[in-house]
Amino acid sequence: MRTRAVILAGGEGSRLGVLTAKRAKPAVPFAGKYRIIDFALSNCVNSGIFDVVVLTQYRPHSLNEHIGLGRPWDLDRSFTGGVQLLQPYQGRYDTDWYAGTADAVTQNLNFIRRNRPRNLLILSGDHIYEMEYDMLIRYHEQHEADATVCVIRVPLDEASRYGIMEVDHRNQIVNFVEKPEVPPGDLANMGVYVFKTQVLEQLLLEDAMDPNSRHDFGYNIIPRMVELGMKVMAYPFGGYWIDVGTIDAYWEAHMDLIATPPSLDLNDRSWIIHTRSEERPPVKIERGAIVEDSMITDGSTICSGARVVRSVLSPGVYVGPGAMIYESVILTDSYIERDARIERAVIDKGVLVGEGARIGERGEVGEFGIACVGKNTRIPPGFRLHHSAVLGTDLAPEDIIEQYPDGEIPAGVQVGLKLHK
Repeated sequence: MRTRAVILAGGEGSRLGVLTAKRAKPAVPFAGKYRIIDFALSNCVNSGIFDVVVLTQYRPHSLNEHIGLGRPWDLDRSFTGGVQLLQPYQGRYDTDWYAGTADAVTQNLNFIRRNRPRNLLILSGDHIYEMEYDMLIRYHEQHEADATVCVIRVPLDEASRYGIMEVDHRNQIVNFVEKPEVPPGDLANMGVYVFKTQVLEQLLLEDAMDPNSRHDFGYNIIPRMVELGMKVMAYPFGGYWIDVGTIDAYWEAHMDLIATPPSLDLNDRSWIIHTRSEERPPVKIERGAIVEDSMITDGSTICSGARVVRSVLSPGVYVGPGAMIYESVILTDSYIERDARIERAVIDKGVLVGEGARIGERGEVGEFGIACVGKNTRIPPGFRLHHSAVLGTDLAPEDIIEQYPDGEIPAGVQVGLKLHK
């Protein structure tokens, strides 16, 4: 067996706030009909990799339900290959919550190394991009590398968010530092790795014995390999890639999709992003409604006099008469009542926006943060939620009115956020 893919999908994604209050980050809906993890899964099968292990941890239920047996990705295979979903377990030797990305692989090493694949392709399950992994693996093998790290250039003022590396004239990594305060460059780690299986296995077992390690690929495994003089190659990636790790980044990624031309072409039939789709009726747009530069998903209704501009609507969204949606992301089965106004906001599933309510506001990009409303919350009629304010999940109108009887939630305020364990 040549290559087994391991997708790290256990992340809590706390910086996504209310969007990950009830789901893991890779299970967050994206672009109307997808989940974030669909991109890594689809990249695998489009690259001819049908042996996939998904490591889950935080609130895995929606992710497990979405992937199931893997049929939408042609991963429902009985004998060789297919998809396996693994999460922390207790057996003869107790395991614990994953201490880091490397520890997640170590705890499942007996399953991952089964049938001795030549290479292990380690992927993050929470990035948006399209990549031909078969070309990456060919590059890795041609260079006879111990490991290959996918890299991309990032703005220098954002480089401190990433693992940053320096390479020599052969593209071999000579220095690697994770999230440096003062970045030595702009060549960033994408969280996509290929390892020789035997090499990684030894490194993981040694790392597991180190009490001072964070048991993380970026902080420990890759720097250790560079320090030992192993052959760690950089694989330059020139396509679109984004880590949707914050509400603002999540919103920005959707705006990239509806740009002309889009940063990522979901209509490319040579590289289909597969997903588990819901059975919904066609979109209904009534006479007098206006829809501009938007993505509208099955089951949505846009009533007469409503206007949807530069926005993404997921399945089953209802936009009432006279309502206005501008540069916003509305998730499944949300109900926007008459004359409500939503501007630069992210609205989670099953939200009710009352008649005449106003969520978010316009401004120069970067001037105002994105307003966000959590799953199943009901916003009272006429209520005002200013930019960058956040409403938690499952809030009833009386919960909101009790705290803000004047009908306005100021910019940046967070209301009703709960710790979900």
